[in-house]
Amino acid sequence: MRTAIQQAADRREHVTHDDLDQLGGLFIYAPEKQLYYEVESRALLGHGDGPLAATAEDAVAGFSDPNAPNWAFGDLAGARCDLALIRLHSGDLDGAADAIRPVLDLPSSHRNNGIVVSAMRVKSALAGSPARTAVIARDLRAEIEAFPTSRPALPRG
Repeated sequence: MRTAIQQAADRREHVTHDDLDQLGGLFIYAPEKQLYYEVESRALLGHGDGPLAATAEDAVAGFSDPNAPNWAFGDLAGARCDLALIRLHSGDLDGAADAIRPVLDLPSSHRNNGIVVSAMRVKSALAGSPARTAVIARDLRAEIEAFPTSRPALPRG
């Protein structure tokens, strides 16, 4: 994982942008997305040190401006869930709850499969955490469990 992350960073320095990059969206691999994936790979391996928490906060900040060209609500939600995992791995239960709160407050129309999977990872980590019996951990697990895991493919009406 570390080798792949380093290779991606090294290769980014030598990218020559073309017309396709000007389209943006899914046609480019934005620096914000690269940072988000780097954080997620480490979060999923159970890392949670201070420098990684700071990097995770940078990933959240990278997707926090809805007017930014690379903004995506799903990436913001995923980055927030990763930040929650990292804070949880470092023993910061309150910080984990603060990080995932905006995700849990998303309207059901924005709770796509990727977001639900990311939230469920936090729920699983809470269940295995030394703080799992704390009131805030139990309440947060229950709230994530109630987070809709399915929605119709098409809106009603």
